[in-house]
Amino acid sequence: MFRALGSVLKRNKEVFDVIARGSTTSSHRAFTSKITAATVNSAWSSPIAGNSLYGLRSLLKGQNASFSRKMSTVATISSGSTEGLKLLVSGGPQARKWVGIWLFGSAAWVFSMVVLGGVTRLTRSGLSMTDWKFTGEFPPLSDEAWAKEFEKYKNSPEYKRVNKGMNLEDFKFIYWMEYAHRMWGRGLGIMFALPFSYFLRKGYITLRLGVKLSGLFALGAGQGFIGWWMVKSGLEEPPSEYSQPRVSPYRLAAHLTSAFAIYCGLFWTALSVVMPEPPAESLAWVRGAAKVKKLALPVSLIVGITAISGAFVAGNDAGRAFNTFPKMGDTWIPDGIFEMKPLLRNFFENTSTVQLDHRLLATTTLLAIGTMWWFTRKLDIHPAVRALIGSTVGMTAVQVTLGVSTLLSYVPVSLGSAHQAGALTLLTLILLLNHTLRRPSPSLLKSLPQVAKSNFS
Repeated sequence: MFRALGSVLKRNKEVFDVIARGSTTSSHRAFTSKITAATVNSAWSSPIAGNSLYGLRSLLKGQNASFSRKMSTVATISSGSTEGLKLLVSGGPQARKWVGIWLFGSAAWVFSMVVLGGVTRLTRSGLSMTDWKFTGEFPPLSDEAWAKEFEKYKNSPEYKRVNKGMNLEDFKFIYWMEYAHRMWGRGLGIMFALPFSYFLRKGYITLRLGVKLSGLFALGAGQGFIGWWMVKSGLEEPPSEYSQPRVSPYRLAAHLTSAFAIYCGLFWTALSVVMPEPPAESLAWVRGAAKVKKLALPVSLIVGITAISGAFVAGNDAGRAFNTFPKMGDTWIPDGIFEMKPLLRNFFENTSTVQLDHRLLATTTLLAIGTMWWFTRKLDIHPAVRALIGSTVGMTAVQVTLGVSTLLSYVPVSLGSAHQAGALTLLTLILLLNHTLRRPSPSLLKSLPQVAKSNFS
């Protein structure tokens, strides 16, 4: 998937370089204006997905054809596609390229944050730092400082009920895990803010993009407070002497959902910067995309709900109960799934109900995505869209397999982390699919033929 995005950027760079070299004559300058307008849509004529036969054939054809033939084809397909289009970045193609790279890099950083957060939770490292300073602090660097920090942890409910007798070396491990997670989040803030200031000063950021990015930055800043609000709940005494200290499942779900929202916002915005027009080479493909979109939207909602339900599984430590599949223990539906009052609490706090919900939602997701593939397999749609649907089906199967394996293996750190990363990967493919299904701008629609030309057949 990221390789496909890289190929788009690389293709854009090659076109821009050729345009720059060919702009010495008036005829070339006139031709250049056409190509510049067509660049964004031409990126989609490159191999947008590695598993797409269309992409491979277009690439091979592009290597054998002459430069003038390739450029003429692109101009025919996309001439005037950016006319009247409100771009998120001003300053030309090069500016869009660098802003896009920065936003994709920020999204990748958030992805790594989610994975690191999962590892921190699975290693029970999240409650090792018992105090928090907004400005941050240096880690213990001397034996005396480590002893002082360890004494603070010994007064926490987790040490008294779970890790009593832990030695200093084991404490250092969980402390470094949590410290790395917090510092990685602060590093993201710097990595986002500095380029944002630079691009703003250069005049690349339009008002519309500036508002979006400011909102995402504010949400990212608030994420730190949500994280501490979550950790604070785990430092309080459990309600009964038989309960283990753990963070509130509601707060953990809020923390993870916020991280997913930041990631989705960054990734979608990055796509909109580098690909302001969806892949559209004919009106027939546009109509096909509209039909797929009617299925993709409800499927996306199911994927999102399933991901959030996974946060409640983590918050209730429900993955370590009923470690059998497909049955839960000896039954399909365990006893006591509605024993809490009021009834609604069971769906968020009852271990049995939370795990059953996640199983049902995961199965629904697999069936929904499989159904979308089945109903779209004979539609006349862009090959990039078809490739993305196939990739989404494959990733869903992988994610379900990871989930079952994690459950049967009693949630090892490696599989648990992979399952969380898989959820975000599936969400990424869903975002990419929805982005390619957008309706083209009116100016591009006017320039499209009824049926795609056979340039790549």
